[in-house]
Amino acid sequence: MSRPYVLAAGGTGGHMVPAHVLALELRARGHDVHLVTDARGLRFPGLFEGVPRTVVDSGSPGRSGWRTLPAVALSIWRGRARARALFQELKPRAVIGFGGYPALPALLAALSLKLPSLVHEQNAVLGRVNRLLAPRVAAIATSYANVRRMQPGWAGKTVLTGNPVRPEIIAARNTPFEADSPKLRLLVTGGSQGAAILNTVVPAAVALLPEALRARLQVVHQGRDEDAGLVTETYRSAGVAAEMRAYFTDLPEQIAKAHVIVARAGASTVAELAVAGRPAILVPLPIATDDHQTDNARAMAAAGGAIIIPQPQFTAERVAAALTALLGEPKALAAAAAGARSAGHPDAAARLADLVIATGSPA
Repeated sequence: MSRPYVLAAGGTGGHMVPAHVLALELRARGHDVHLVTDARGLRFPGLFEGVPRTVVDSGSPGRSGWRTLPAVALSIWRGRARARALFQELKPRAVIGFGGYPALPALLAALSLKLPSLVHEQNAVLGRVNRLLAPRVAAIATSYANVRRMQPGWAGKTVLTGNPVRPEIIAARNTPFEADSPKLRLLVTGGSQGAAILNTVVPAAVALLPEALRARLQVVHQGRDEDAGLVTETYRSAGVAAEMRAYFTDLPEQIAKAHVIVARAGASTVAELAVAGRPAILVPLPIATDDHQTDNARAMAAAGGAIIIPQPQFTAERVAAALTALLGEPKALAAAAAGARSAGHPDAAARLADLVIATGSPA
């Protein structure tokens, strides 16, 4: 049996999607892959199809409160034992963790067996689990050139790879961007957390746009079903064609069609918008751990591809001004698209696969 590469990821799509993309890249190169995940990691349709997977126990002390810490520790220890037994059977070439507590048991097991191990950080702030493991792993892959909470002593094993994005996003990058199109398309997506404020503010902002701009605008808006009536009525009253959905099954295609995206600043969202080269108005989720979404947005904003509006300042007037600045002038819109594109890492999956293979190769 061929020795596989083990990918440890779970919990959220922000961890699972880049792991899935790496699996595609490794398998395309002829390597076997095995996924170690938690129960939540199995809920994402279309990911890791045909990839063997093992579910292990894990827990998150950051969310559980101190009274449950013994139970969380026991869960992580059980997961480590299960992963250790699996690795003794599989003898993986290397184990890579994608952050978050679901990856912790597998990495602890790999380190206990002295297996080649590395971590990938999707955000611009090194997460808690990756900070815990960083001193012991062979390599740290990052998505940003500057990552907060990194220690100087880790610089020698840190490699900028970027955050792998789905092949459909690479296709979006190759879709021409027409800044002077007679019709302008606005995409609004709040992701899995915190979309309520977008449902309130963005339609009101669109209603404040100049009439000539509203006449050219088409909106595709992701929002909760319970908000659909008010949202669609606000757009209709403003004379703007709008489609509202609770969930996107074709988000890469929607990104490719969009001229501006209003979104949160999760790691996968920012990576996809940058690779696609689509300008954005980013609203970092204020409750995100270590305020990492603000850090995520800064690199794209520094390149000229995004406008950051902190949630306390996210008003209809502020958003209307930002939309007018982007959509009202084709040269400004084209420059923002070029800025966003310059911040992307379309080769992230290949670069991460190179690092994983090098880490797992005998010295």
